[in-house]
Amino acid sequence: MARYTEANCKLCRREGVKLFLKGERCYTDKCAVERKNFAPGQHGRMGGRRRKVSAYSLQLREKQKVKRIYGVLEKQFRNYYSKASRRSGLTGENLLQLLEIRLDNVVYRLGFAPSRKSARQLVRHCHVQVNGKIVDIPSFLVSPGQEISIKEPSHNLGLVLSTIERRGKQDVVSWLTVDYKSQTGKLLEMPTRENIPIIAQEHLIIELYSK
Repeated sequence: MARYTEANCKLCRREGVKLFLKGERCYTDKCAVERKNFAPGQHGRMGGRRRKVSAYSLQLREKQKVKRIYGVLEKQFRNYYSKASRRSGLTGENLLQLLEIRLDNVVYRLGFAPSRKSARQLVRHCHVQVNGKIVDIPSFLVSPGQEISIKEPSHNLGLVLSTIERRGKQDVVSWLTVDYKSQTGKLLEMPTRENIPIIAQEHLIIELYSK
């Protein structure tokens, strides 16, 4: 599957907000959004002189922002929208729920990886188990009650240990529980919108796809 391989910081600058794609760097003064608070490219500094933004442009930018936060491409993102629209409840909340329970995102939320990209690599390289069995598919959807763990031979991975040391002091989202000593965590329940810590106007994405 194709992946974006250029500078991640350009994506944050394009959206004008921190997408937290570079792990700990995003929390320091080295963050590109802090140092260059304008869009990339030769016309980036001219952002204030652009013509009036249309409703479609706002919807498109919101979709691009959420796609980039979770690291999924268009076809996969549209599939998530289709699944979300078939579920009961608000489609926008359903969409974010599906993205949040992806295995790579859960590994990131548990504090085993500094970014979703790093979490995806941990999963791909067979370091992550679900209910004691290795799962190497980052898009695997975790169900409530399932246990996510770093397999025992990988407990001394520098990436995991350093991330636990830094992020282990932070509060984990309420719908997850984690034990850093055993490097295990569990999805307690499906996340609700108020417990999904990203700034997004998901209704704009639904409006875009509903046309």
